[in-house]
Amino acid sequence: MTFYEKLDQAITDNNSLLCVWFDPDVSKIPWWATGIYDFCVWIADQTHDLVCAYKPQIAHFAAVA
Repeated sequence: MTFYEKLDQAITDNNSLLCVWFDPDVSKIPWWATGIYDFCVWIADQTHDLVCAYKPQIAHFAAVA
């Protein structure tokens, strides 16, 4: 299955065109998250049935790595 087929399936399954952009502000990560990864995974877990895609901002993650 191609990327576009997977995207089309996610759009259909979730009835959504919403894409979540991961570009977290480190100073605003909740106390319970042990880091950026945990926070982004938590967001994905909470929204997986509401969105069609996720877009990590690679430059942001490369800068904080």
